[in-house]
Amino acid sequence: MTPGFEGSFLGAADKISPLAIMECKICWTPYDPAEGDDTRQVMPGTAFLDLPDDWACPGCSAPRAQFLVREDPGAPSAAVMAEMEARTKALVADFTEVFHSRMRDLPMVNQALHVQAVGFQPHEGGFLGILVAPWFMNLVLLPGPQRAALKVGTKETVTFPSGEYEFMHAAREMVGPYMACALFSPMGDFTSQLQAVEVARAAMGELFRAENRAGTDRAADIRALREAGLAPVAEPEPDLAPSRRKLITGGLGE
Repeated sequence: MTPGFEGSFLGAADKISPLAIMECKICWTPYDPAEGDDTRQVMPGTAFLDLPDDWACPGCSAPRAQFLVREDPGAPSAAVMAEMEARTKALVADFTEVFHSRMRDLPMVNQALHVQAVGFQPHEGGFLGILVAPWFMNLVLLPGPQRAALKVGTKETVTFPSGEYEFMHAAREMVGPYMACALFSPMGDFTSQLQAVEVARAAMGELFRAENRAGTDRAADIRALREAGLAPVAEPEPDLAPSRRKLITGGLGE
């Protein structure tokens, strides 16, 4: 039995250990295998993947497919995940500082949003995910140590199952070198943080779907975009073409 789940490793059940502590993304109720679930007479020591097929969140009755990994002390990659958490926290802290020091009073900023790292996962020795901010949404790749030093301002095409995407090399004091690909800027179409995060999670899923490849052959459009949120001058960035937005987000941000 290999049930899927939301928000971590794209739902790959083989990426979590029997010790994984899961969390409902609807009401944030945790499932800790060390404690089991008294409401369903699930004995302590029962792994999340071994729960009955009809098990649901004891807090809100959401299906287990709505659970994400909160922590997994038994994963072979525990050290890698700890590094990812530290680096994404630095990413969020850095751009939160940018918001407060440069962006918060600009009219292009969506005050309903805040900086949040969404869906980050290990990817080719580094970490890939989406950074949501009040003025942009970017795919972000935090490179691993095996990568040569990134040259700020250089563009690089990265291939995913859904197609090729152009990233800009950048660096910040807390984050260090990183790469970013613009998805949305500005963010005025989003009415809430929850909506923006849902779109970001959907985009991460679509990025790895090979059936989307035909729709991402948009090299000219990608080259025409400047990076969002990377330049020191705070000014509005051009919006993405609707067809690409719909491809990667399913139109959820409109």
